[in-house]
Amino acid sequence: MHRTNFIVREPLLDPKQRVLGYELSWQQHDGRIPTDHDLEGLVGFVAEHVNHQEHGWLLRDKILFLDAVPAMLSTDALHALPPERTVLAFDIRQLTDQDVRSAVQAVRAGGVGVAIRGCDINLLGRNLAPYASYLEVRFTGSNVADQARTYAAAKHSSLRMVGRPVGTWADFDACAALGLDAFVGKLHLTPRPGNPVKGMNPTQNVILQLMQLVQNNEDVPKLESVLKRDPALTYKLLRYINTAGFGAGREVQSLRQAISLLGYAPLYRWLVLLLATASSSGYSPVLMETAVVRGRLAELLGQKYLGKGEAENLFVAGMFSLLDRLLGLSMQQVLETIQLPDGVVQALTRREGPYGPYLALAEACELNSNLVASLADALAITPSEVNQAHLSALAWAQSVAVDN
Repeated sequence: MHRTNFIVREPLLDPKQRVLGYELSWQQHDGRIPTDHDLEGLVGFVAEHVNHQEHGWLLRDKILFLDAVPAMLSTDALHALPPERTVLAFDIRQLTDQDVRSAVQAVRAGGVGVAIRGCDINLLGRNLAPYASYLEVRFTGSNVADQARTYAAAKHSSLRMVGRPVGTWADFDACAALGLDAFVGKLHLTPRPGNPVKGMNPTQNVILQLMQLVQNNEDVPKLESVLKRDPALTYKLLRYINTAGFGAGREVQSLRQAISLLGYAPLYRWLVLLLATASSSGYSPVLMETAVVRGRLAELLGQKYLGKGEAENLFVAGMFSLLDRLLGLSMQQVLETIQLPDGVVQALTRREGPYGPYLALAEACELNSNLVASLADALAITPSEVNQAHLSALAWAQSVAVDN
C-alpha cells in the first residue's frame, strides 16, 4: 500500500494550544480515494516506523488519529501500537454492522481510542458512548462559535469532542471556551495574534550574531565572548551538550569546550532552532513544532540526492520558511537580518533553486495537498521514501525538545 500512497498529516491542538497529536491519512498517488486495503496498511506502516523495538513510542506524548476501516480492528499491526496513543477514526456508517460494533468495543476495552465522524447532532448522546472515545464534529460556514455551542450542549461526559475545520484563532478561542477538547484546522500555519511585539528580541539578536560568526568560521574565543552576553543561552548550550551525550560521559562545563565538542555545523543547526523558539511575537507551540518538522523533513528528503552538507541547508530553509510568522516580520525583513546561501534564499522566496522543490514537498505533506505525488515524482522520490522521512521527521521533532 505504501508503494503508491503518501502520508499527509494534520495536527490536533488541545485548548491550551499544545499539539495533542496528529491525524494521519493516506493520499493516493493518482488522487483516488484510498481503498479499505490501503487504509488497513496504514496501521502497519506507522507501527513499523514510529514504535521502535528498543526505544518504544518515538512520538513520546503524541496521539495518532488514523483513518480507519473495520478490517483494521483485527490486524496484528494494531497490537504493535501503544493503545493509549492510538485512535482509529471511523465514519458513523461503518458502525451500522453489529459485528463491527462488537469489534470496536473489544479494541476499546484494550485501551485503543475510537473516533466517530459524520455523526448527526441528534446522535451525540449516550448511544455512542460504548463505541467512541472521541466524536469529530464538522463546522460549515463562518458561524463556528454558534455551531460549537450547539455541539457543546449535546456533548456526553464520556466523549471528547474534536472540531474541524477550525481555521482562525478567534474560532479556536470560542471552541476552547465552550469546552471542546481538540481542534483540527490550519492553525499550524497561522501566527497567534494578541502580542504586538514584532521583530527580534535581545536573545534573538545575540543568536543572529552567533550564526553570522559561525558562517564566517570565526574562532572559538569570538563565539565565546558573544555567548557570554546571554547567560540563558549559555545555560541552554551547556545543557544541550550534556544531555545529547557530546561530553562522552563527562560533564561539559566551559563554553569553549562545548563549542569545540559540538562543531560548527551542528552549532549552526542548534542556533537556527533556538532562533525560532526564542520568538516572543505570534508564538504558538504548533507553529514552532511545524517549523521543526518541516525543516527536518525537507532535510531527510534531500539527504540521499543532495548529500549531507547540502541537506543541512534544507533544514535551514525549512525552519526559516516559517520564521516570518514566528517573528511577526515579512520574509524580506527576515532575509535582511541574516546572510543565507543563495539557494536557501531562492527556496524561501520562490520555492526554486536546488532546495525549493524539497521544501515545497515538505509543505505539501502538512497541507493534505494533492501536489504531494507530483512534487515527489518530479524529484524521483518514491512514496515509501517520502513516508519514511515524514514519520522520521515527526519523531525527531519530539526528541529535540528545545525549551523556550
